[in-house]
Parts: sequence; C-alpha cells; structure tokens
Amino acid sequence: MFTGTLNADLLLGDVHSLKGKRAVVRPIVAELRRRYAVAAAEVGDQDLHRRVQVGVATVAGDAAQVTDVLDACERLLAERPEVTLLSTHRQLFSDTD
Repeated sequence: MFTGTLNADLLLGDVHSLKGKRAVVRPIVAELRRRYAVAAAEVGDQDLHRRVQVGVATVAGDAAQVTDVLDACERLLAERPEVTLLSTHRQLFSDTD
C-alpha cells in the first residue's frame, strides 16, 4: 500500500477578504475531491487573503497510481485561471517505511 501527499502553495488573484478567499478555495477543493476521489483541504495560510496552501492525500496499492493521481491534481491546480501555482511538495510513503 502506498500513500501520497501533495502540498500546493497558491497565490490567489483579485481577493480582498477572507470571505472572498473562501469563495475561490472551496470550489477548487471540492473539484479535487469529486474528480479524483482524494482527501483535500486548505491546510495553511488561513489568515492571509491572497495565499493558500492546499493539501491533497491519496492511497493506492501501486506507487504509479499514487503518482498519476497527484500529477492530475497538480495539473488541475496549475490550469485554474483564478490562482497561480507557486510551488508544490510531494511525499510518497510505503507501508514498509
């Protein structure tokens, strides 16, 4: 069994309040969950208006499957016009680690 995590640092576009930030981040997190059946959440920079860290986690029996899902999630984040993907950090864990 393999577990993979992706932490993405995003810069939001024209957002001036935490309420506006929530309106941008919620649909992104919901789409990640719905489209790829992953656990996804806002995991950092909750007090900043224009920055957000989104965390994604997935589990599969094959490391390649985990990598494919995380690649797809990263592409989705990079293609969203309302955010700029600044950086990502990935980790892959095996049940033998």
